[in-house]
Amino acid sequence: MAVVRSASGRALEVRHRPGPQHPYRRTVIPSGGPQPSMTILSRRAILLTPVALITTRAVSAAGKMTLAIHQNTSAEAGYRKSLEGWSRAGIKYVELTSTLLDEFLKTDSLASARRVLTDLGLTPVSAACGVGGLWEPNPNRAASLENFKKRCEMFATLGLDHIYSPTATTQKFTLDDYKTGADNMREVGEIARQFSMTAMAGFVRTSSFISTLTTLLQMTRAAAHPNMRALFDCYHFWSGLNKLEDLDLIRPGEIGHVHFQDVPDMPRELLDNTTRFIPGDGVSPLTTILHKLADKGYAGPLSVELFLPKFQQGDPFEVAREIRQKAEGVMRRARVM
Repeated sequence: MAVVRSASGRALEVRHRPGPQHPYRRTVIPSGGPQPSMTILSRRAILLTPVALITTRAVSAAGKMTLAIHQNTSAEAGYRKSLEGWSRAGIKYVELTSTLLDEFLKTDSLASARRVLTDLGLTPVSAACGVGGLWEPNPNRAASLENFKKRCEMFATLGLDHIYSPTATTQKFTLDDYKTGADNMREVGEIARQFSMTAMAGFVRTSSFISTLTTLLQMTRAAAHPNMRALFDCYHFWSGLNKLEDLDLIRPGEIGHVHFQDVPDMPRELLDNTTRFIPGDGVSPLTTILHKLADKGYAGPLSVELFLPKFQQGDPFEVAREIRQKAEGVMRRARVM
């Protein structure tokens, strides 16, 4: 038997010489540093350490993400036709909107809306609640909370557990308003908790209240509610007043959902909702962004939300097929799928 030691003298492994009772093999002794590759463990050692195997599988699965499409992308097709077209294109995960659902419910039931999802084998991963005024101080907030509560009940019936509202507003605010904003987030999180849902705020590049990832993270941390999370939007991140280093500020579990779009190569002053591109068609460092999110433990959906008329008015099947081809290419390059 020979003991192999590190430069510091720490025992790293024991080498057993061949003999009548066992073949040549190496037994690794943990050194407190990075764990060795599984390839240098003996078969006997592997079989005797099922917990280590489970841990290895969990680590290898960390950071894996799934492609989803937001219903705003095929808004003109309506609730049912958008989902039918996407399903034919192989999409499995979808993000719903209150606008298309409300239109569907004018002639059909909530139970039918859920059957559309189950019959097509689709999993709803998030929903745009369509309620504004939830985060910033404003005179209409009591009504917004009532509407939000109704939306939570509606979307929970469809099997959803994540719901969000963007931070779009153009009011003027003071520093004290941000303390009120944190209290407001806590209140919204408590309503979501009653329906076993997670509420999320999404920063908007043109918002006068929360336009950056750093401000949003400060707010959700101040709210400190287990049912309140940040929604990360790739378009608003790269087209707004953010920098890549801001991603290092994210703590594991802080991001509840991700919107996945690209930014075109044009002056930022000309950008608006209609200039969102399919991932891979623009200039955003999406592979770097996805790597960072994976490092922070995010392993949820990447939901493509587009507003260009050619997408919203296009054939949902063809739109979804193009999105899948390009977006999954980015995801593969980032090694998150």
